[in-house]
Amino acid sequence: MQKSVANAATACSECDAMPSISTLLVANRGEIARRIFRTCREMGIRTSAVYSDADADAPYVAEADVAVRLPGVTPAETYLRPELLVDAALRVSADAVHPGYGFLSENASFARLCAANGLTFVGPPAGAIEAMGSKLAAKSIMADAGVPTLPWIDVTTLDESALRTAADDLGYPLLVKASSGGGGRGMRAVPDSGDLVESVAAAKREAAAAFSDATVFLERLVVSPRHVEVQVLADTHGAVVHLFERDCSIQRRYQKIIEESPSPAVDGALRERMGRDAVVAAKAVGYVGAGTVEFVMDDQGRYYFLEMNTRLQVEHPVTELVTGLDLVGLQLLVAEGESLPAELADAALSGHAVEARLYAENPLQEFLPQIGTLDTFDFGEVPGVRIDSGVETGSSISQYYDPMVAKVIAWAPSRREAIRKLSTALAGARIHGLVTNRDLLVGILEHPEFAAGNTDTGFLIRHSPVELGRPLAGPESQRLHAVVASLALVVWKREGASVQQTVPAGWRNHRSQPQTITLEAGETRYRVAYVLDQGTVRAQVNDEDLPEVAVRALAPDRVVLVVSGVREAFQVKICGERDTPTVHVDSRIGHTSFTRIARFEPTSSAALGGSLNAPMPSTVVRVLVANGDVVAAAEPLLVLEAMKMEHTVTSPHAGVVREVMVLQGATVRDGEELVVIDGNEE
Repeated sequence: MQKSVANAATACSECDAMPSISTLLVANRGEIARRIFRTCREMGIRTSAVYSDADADAPYVAEADVAVRLPGVTPAETYLRPELLVDAALRVSADAVHPGYGFLSENASFARLCAANGLTFVGPPAGAIEAMGSKLAAKSIMADAGVPTLPWIDVTTLDESALRTAADDLGYPLLVKASSGGGGRGMRAVPDSGDLVESVAAAKREAAAAFSDATVFLERLVVSPRHVEVQVLADTHGAVVHLFERDCSIQRRYQKIIEESPSPAVDGALRERMGRDAVVAAKAVGYVGAGTVEFVMDDQGRYYFLEMNTRLQVEHPVTELVTGLDLVGLQLLVAEGESLPAELADAALSGHAVEARLYAENPLQEFLPQIGTLDTFDFGEVPGVRIDSGVETGSSISQYYDPMVAKVIAWAPSRREAIRKLSTALAGARIHGLVTNRDLLVGILEHPEFAAGNTDTGFLIRHSPVELGRPLAGPESQRLHAVVASLALVVWKREGASVQQTVPAGWRNHRSQPQTITLEAGETRYRVAYVLDQGTVRAQVNDEDLPEVAVRALAPDRVVLVVSGVREAFQVKICGERDTPTVHVDSRIGHTSFTRIARFEPTSSAALGGSLNAPMPSTVVRVLVANGDVVAAAEPLLVLEAMKMEHTVTSPHAGVVREVMVLQGATVRDGEELVVIDGNEE
């Protein structure tokens, strides 16, 4: 249970001169906006939102007391325009602006613009943001302050020869990193000189697209390190405290997906040293507010400064759950000029918290982001589990923003219990309409190496996401789910019939003759033949007999069966077109989404043989081939950008490029043809 901080600050004789926040504008969207609003309601602060045209129907907009439209859909048109956000704050008579995380949260110019317009910026001073906003500048400051750092060099303006010389001087393996921003964007591992030039070029492009800053540097790479960060808080009176560490080592593409506190690799003595260095780092830049000092740690417990995030972190809930503190509330108190509450000096760790980031992406297809509508988003009520989300059932996931849909955080007295609780909550959630990384998260949480606490940033390199992320419902469960889907469909169809509605579902003149239906789940088809008679079902799936099953309940949304003496309940949701509906089946044995295949599939014009199509709406960043080029299997053809990440399209086989269908800079639709390749003839 989080402690209220509304009255926790010490009394001050200068309170009349302190800035008071009665109305707060959140210059952000989605989950973090809802999170900040929650604390504002507890503190009696009125809330204001901003929204792009793509977010007009988002839940956070409806939850705010007032909301201001930002015309446009892309971040560059909306959430990345300081003047629009300040204007919105002034229009609703806000006293303060909270930047959340991402977008302009670490933009010193935005902080200054807020101050120039009489708005309290809920964050550190612009100077601190500026100092830490450049990872290059930050490393220099930390080295001077005595905080351990790794060797590095700015390579933004180096030509190829100078770049190779600099890399050789540092020594491989290396990491190329964007100086601005975070979230793994503009970051590439460089194991040897063969990947150097293209890795630096790709990092520059991605950094420019995500942060409008193409500055990149090379840094010595610690192979398979732990990523451990320390939460700090500072007030305007010079007090700085740390609130222990978080372990964020489970990452995909340098983006954290599971975080926990405390770290299983940090003991009391190491925690004290890291906390002390984090406080030194914050004081070195005159920090104010909530921030995070990130370290990379090797297997010997040696740690090095990575960067400082001058904002609230995505993973802040794990710290809140193990300390009982409301970090957003503390941010607001500091912004009002209050001293840090005395209780922070006695803050202690209690229990263990683990957070998983649920993304709309497909781990089985190289984490390809997904867009569309969430037909169902329901975690139910799980004691000890907190859901921070920007979506709900019916929400749309847009191609314009980060694909994270929720953070799921579990607390328990022990690490083992917290992991089990989080895994159970994820596995039991009903998430329909979009592919997510839910099964991968469960696979990680239940992996023996993670359970033992032996994690590092190479976890998903050693353990294939394709294997870990396979559906929780295995082949046998999917066959049973196919029968459940077939039964629910026949009842659903009967309820929607315009004639003979009193005829029982599945009724036939010849009861011994099976009904057949074809369903598709992913790339697998299931031909279900079944006979429903007197409360029993005899079924075949793809010509394989299933044991006779007793039916205890049969409705479009719920089916209860007794299978080999075991009673199993299945939740069903049917949506989409009546002739080709989608059927979602959830049970204790996992989840499967089926599409019914029409009995007579319509003919349609096929794409050109050998053509490659866009996997989602995106922008063509680079075209790497031309008509007539000979290409090898897996050779890169072009680079797409979607959801602020680059995705390389490769050739599925060796051949000759017949035609490049798109130009660099073009915006392409989902399924649009990109390149046509003729296969090599033997």
